[in-house]
Amino acid sequence: MDPTRLRKLLEDVKRGRASVDEATRALTDLPFAELGYATVDTHRSVRFGFPEVVYGEGKAPEQLLGIVEVLVRRKQPVLVTRLNEENAAPLLQRWPRARWHPEARIFHLPQGRPRAGRVAVTCAGTSDVPVAEEAALTAEAMGATVARIYDVGVAGLHRLLRRRSEIQEAHVAIAVAGMEGALASVVGGLVGIPVVAVPTSVGYGANFKGLSALLTMLNSCASNVAVVNIDNGFGAGFYAALVSRSVTRRGRGR
Repeated sequence: MDPTRLRKLLEDVKRGRASVDEATRALTDLPFAELGYATVDTHRSVRFGFPEVVYGEGKAPEQLLGIVEVLVRRKQPVLVTRLNEENAAPLLQRWPRARWHPEARIFHLPQGRPRAGRVAVTCAGTSDVPVAEEAALTAEAMGATVARIYDVGVAGLHRLLRRRSEIQEAHVAIAVAGMEGALASVVGGLVGIPVVAVPTSVGYGANFKGLSALLTMLNSCASNVAVVNIDNGFGAGFYAALVSRSVTRRGRGR
């Protein structure tokens, strides 16, 4: 929102031509920073409780520096996903207190204290860990407390069963799996909390780069399972943190 429109809105509230609720809605929806190559949504944190997340793949280092600068100036936490090491280097040089997680390809600059509930991130095998870590780090960046429960695939079901109580203690679980993607249904059947399923592209030829796992998860008979896209650890972590925060705000946190 530019200064002229902001002043008019405030004058309207002062003179009674606009209500406080109308002004709140206007301020929630309009603000952004126009950079030419990007229009940064600077008020997403008002709507979601967390600012706009930057998708790093395909962006030039100069573009990433400009976008991150906008968020940093507004004292908002910064999360850049799918970022390669080459493009992470200039960001770390500019903001040395930031954290770079190469396995998850995430750049995180914490600012403020976002709060969410408890999230359990499970994954079937070690090959699924990069996607699981993207989910876990995203949820942590949004203020969630994350329990990592890795390499508990259905080929050795006893590994998962011994961690069942740990998963049940969370407000939301994430199930990350490739191959046939059965982990999501099993986790969903074991615990009475929402489960966010993430199919990965891990698997042999008939896995079709994650398509078979995606279809398995979409056809899950566990009614507490929702599914995000193939390899979308970020989407799962973001959604799980939002759900966990909603639960704790309603006073239902355990």
